[in-house]
Amino acid sequence: MALPTGKLSECESSSHRGPLQSNKAKEAVGLFQAIHSDRPSLCEALVKVWSKQCHRPRLFVQLNSGKEPQKGGIAPDGADDFIARCRSEYGLPISGLMCMPPLKEEPQMPFRVTAEVDHLKLLSMGMSADFEIAIQYGATHVRVGSGIFARRAGHVSS
Repeated sequence: MALPTGKLSECESSSHRGPLQSNKAKEAVGLFQAIHSDRPSLCEALVKVWSKQCHRPRLFVQLNSGKEPQKGGIAPDGADDFIARCRSEYGLPISGLMCMPPLKEEPQMPFRVTAEVDHLKLLSMGMSADFEIAIQYGATHVRVGSGIFARRAGHVSS
């Protein structure tokens, strides 16, 4: 994975989603305002980096609320345990949850499932085609990249 280069001020509104290699944690912490994680190995790497840096991005737990085998993320029924472990074992302040609904399905069920987990204050869910629905389910962060750049092929529009 190639991380963006440049000063932090150029990336202030940026967020890293998806698989982040643990060995890239140091660079990611310095570049991003939010990081989405779904593995203990990344939590361990973040703790090591945080002990040496002042910048602390918001941390979101990535849920696989559509239960798709090709996607990463914690299964919704394992989210409470993973969040508790992040907090107690690693001392990480989990700020919120992130989900990406299945590409060819309506997003309501994954959004509802995500909104019901742990009652965190921040929910990163919804993209250009479904952000209005995500907001109805409590999204505080939406991703509208394809609304600005290009539409993903095959996404269900609402």
